[in-house]
Amino acid sequence: MASLPTPTIDLLLNLIDTRPNSILTSLAQHPQLASASDAHGYSLVHAAVSYNQLEVLRELIRKYHVNVNIVDEDGETPLFAAESAEVARCLVEELGAAAGTRNAEGKTAEEKFLEEEGEAHEVYLYLKSVRTGGQAASAAAVETEGVHPPPPLPNGVKVEVSTMAEDAAGDAPDPEIRRRIEELAARDDFQTEEGQRQLRDLVSEVVTGIGSEEADRSVRRRVE
Repeated sequence: MASLPTPTIDLLLNLIDTRPNSILTSLAQHPQLASASDAHGYSLVHAAVSYNQLEVLRELIRKYHVNVNIVDEDGETPLFAAESAEVARCLVEELGAAAGTRNAEGKTAEEKFLEEEGEAHEVYLYLKSVRTGGQAASAAAVETEGVHPPPPLPNGVKVEVSTMAEDAAGDAPDPEIRRRIEELAARDDFQTEEGQRQLRDLVSEVVTGIGSEEADRSVRRRVE
């Protein structure tokens, strides 16, 4: 019986969506195809990521040692092809993909997802959380419940939460500060960059006591 012809990389790329097991079988017989690319530099790793074929993806990286950061003709690694946070997480946390690689246009995967898909896209949110150490993921979880997270505090300012005796709690919140916060929150541009900047300035003023002279009152800071 004549042996079957060697499959091409283009054939495997066309099969990966619907017949991933055939890809694994073909790779076992023709391992040189694991790191092959088509005429545009598109590899099986890119395709496995795009179609969320995690079993094929793990085999390519772990068994056949394909570079997880292999790039196509646009200088884009497989991370740029991710369609879900699950596969992006597998790439970065499990397989060691670099999240900060820039493509031929000088954009990271995070920046490209933000530009093309918007800030609500799950891959963008995941990559942002990687860059910010998990803060973006927590913020995204709060946003999905319809509650907006507070703005970050100024550099060097920390807030510690602890219990205090009633007589040590000090004065009630300044009505003027409360009025300014409520007024700011009611504005149409509250969620814009300018609105959030003004809220951060107000928080900074309250926490650091910058506006104490303007308010003609002393701000007492609790010293541990």
